Amino acid sequence: MRKHWMDNLRWVTVLLVLFYHVIYFYNNKGVFGGIGGFGSYPETPQYQDIVMYILYPWFMPLLFILAGISARYALEKKSSKEWFKARTRKLLVPGTIGLFVFHWMTGYFNTAVARGTGIFDGMPALAKYGLMAISGTGPLWFVQLLWLLSLVLLAVRAMDKNDKLWNWCGKLNIVWIILLGVLFWASAQTLIKNPRPESADGLFNLYKPIFYLVSFLMGYFVFSHEEVQQKIKQAWIPLLGCAGVAGTALIITTFGQDNTSAIYMSSPLNCIYGWLACLALMGWFQAKFDGTSPFADYMTRSSFGLYVVHYLVVASLGYMMKMYTQLPPAAMYAILTVAVFTLSPLLYEVLNRIPVIRWCVFGTKKR
Repeated sequence: MRKHWMDNLRWVTVLLVLFYHVIYFYNNKGVFGGIGGFGSYPETPQYQDIVMYILYPWFMPLLFILAGISARYALEKKSSKEWFKARTRKLLVPGTIGLFVFHWMTGYFNTAVARGTGIFDGMPALAKYGLMAISGTGPLWFVQLLWLLSLVLLAVRAMDKNDKLWNWCGKLNIVWIILLGVLFWASAQTLIKNPRPESADGLFNLYKPIFYLVSFLMGYFVFSHEEVQQKIKQAWIPLLGCAGVAGTALIITTFGQDNTSAIYMSSPLNCIYGWLACLALMGWFQAKFDGTSPFADYMTRSSFGLYVVHYLVVASLGYMMKMYTQLPPAAMYAILTVAVFTLSPLLYEVLNRIPVIRWCVFGTKKR
């Protein structure tokens, strides 16, 4: 039986990612990427950036937890070979070939500032194209890393052939489930707190492989159990309340800091809020949103595609408005928000109807 609460939580989280990127693109808190804000902090606070502090601690770990749960369910029906082959087509193809077919356009806007400095002068066209394709990775780091973690999962499964660890995890009570937040915090300590310039430290902190591996494996070993899901469902109200308190404290005490930095992400308060939010949302959606509708069905089918294509809308329109118009900031936010939620589905539907492009960009053979 399909778990509609998981589908709904996944696509709602993806929509929040889209909105997050609208705010992130114009942030002035020093977060890497985007084009910058409308004044420097603290002279120009930009309180709309609070959205980043609310969402970033939990929305990507939650997506990896849900991916881990889904992996468990899929591997109960398919062989490891069949599952990994499907994962490769669905994840690795868009995360590699898709860069050169579609995401180079995002890279065009991501490298606009560098091109203006003359760095690209004299560079062969093919080299420029390659750099733009790589620069267009953007949100696709998620699918690239998820493919790699899927490979790691197969190795872990090979060491636990009799499901001893999985069966043991199903016996955890709500106290131990909450205390798994210690693992959440410990995995965040693997981030490089003082990344060295001109090294791969920044790339490691972007992908956060160990941090997200822990979330992914907890999804597979812990939260795929019906008994565990029921425990957090029963406790969703206090969990949501505690997450709200922790999140409020986090925002009040840290607003103005780079909320994506390793030091920020590995802080105890950030980890407490992120972990409680993951648990609370899984419990809440089980209790209140475990159903479906025509719209929910459509979003379940298309949310991955929306995630894949949306950043081109953000990068292109966001860049053009900031650089070539005199629109007030409120108008830019409003226009970009409407655009990302209307043009992204349109772009997805068009690309999804072109067979070869559909395979390259979304990793799907059929509509």
